[in-house]
Amino acid sequence: MKNFFKNRTLRGNAVTYLVVIVAFVVMQLLSSIGVLGSSTKGFLVPICVYISLAVSLNLLVGICGELSLGHAGFMGIGAFTGILVAAVLKDSVSGDFLRLLLAMAAGGLLAGVVGFVIGIPVLRLRGDYLAIVTLAFGEIMKNIIGNLYAGVDSKGFHIAISTSKMKLEDGGKYIISGPLGATGVEKLATFTMGFVLVMVTLFVVLNLVNSKEGRAIKAVRDNRIAAESVGINVTAFRMKAFVISAFLAGMAGALFGLNYSSVSASKFNFNTSINILVFVVLGGMGNILGSVISATVLYVLPEAMRGLQDYRMILYAIVLILVMLFTWSPKIKSATSEFTDRVASMMKRKGAKAHE
Repeated sequence: MKNFFKNRTLRGNAVTYLVVIVAFVVMQLLSSIGVLGSSTKGFLVPICVYISLAVSLNLLVGICGELSLGHAGFMGIGAFTGILVAAVLKDSVSGDFLRLLLAMAAGGLLAGVVGFVIGIPVLRLRGDYLAIVTLAFGEIMKNIIGNLYAGVDSKGFHIAISTSKMKLEDGGKYIISGPLGATGVEKLATFTMGFVLVMVTLFVVLNLVNSKEGRAIKAVRDNRIAAESVGINVTAFRMKAFVISAFLAGMAGALFGLNYSSVSASKFNFNTSINILVFVVLGGMGNILGSVISATVLYVLPEAMRGLQDYRMILYAIVLILVMLFTWSPKIKSATSEFTDRVASMMKRKGAKAHE
């Protein structure tokens, strides 16, 4: 217990977990008593998805120091993989929860594999070059998915790049229809699974950041040459952060895809990657709790201002500027640090009195 109060990292991690758990419990209670409307309930799963995406990108951008603009590409891979797996397993797996879990796992695994394959040549680049290549990757993935056709008939599962190369027998059904995307998707996503995804993402990222590998990743970020001089394999640790980030983005994408009845490839474009990056930057580079809060607030804010149709985006831009000035102010940072230290010392004194 003494180590907990003395260790700022442990306190920060505990606060992050506590904020997420309390938010989940409050939302569940409000939903059970009928306070939340249908539109508000519709926000819950996407918020969990974007929290996971922001935290996973923060691992790559904030902790590893690599600017990636292709996160939406991994999200799209996970979304359409999850939709395909859920549709194919519909007859063989009866439980919706298990089918959703398998779909998310498949989406994460494929996104992780693609991340590893892409990372072999890409991670030899740095800075702006890496950003440009990952941007191109995201656009390539969007276009590939936009030309993909997949379906099921009596002979089994079929997939092709054009309808001329794939003919379904009578009674067959298209799952993905090229530019139209996936239609007639069975909505399996739940807020509970969204909460589980957020907790898994936090557990993976926070444990990695505070481990020996995490310290090596930070060393690579701070000084690449110094890290290499002490025997750290820079490429290997960058690859580890890249693959884990892609895996978590794929799982989030699968949950996102199974939350809507229809999903098109246009949802996973450059703007989506930029939005996720904005969540990371405004929450603070390397600040995991900041990513959780900023993803929640900045997703809800435009939806809450839909009534102000003419001024919505202007107000949103003003809020972004004000939040940036507020979060990056040295005075605000020092005041926040002082406040947390005071709270920790008060808790420490109470703990000592209780032992007496």
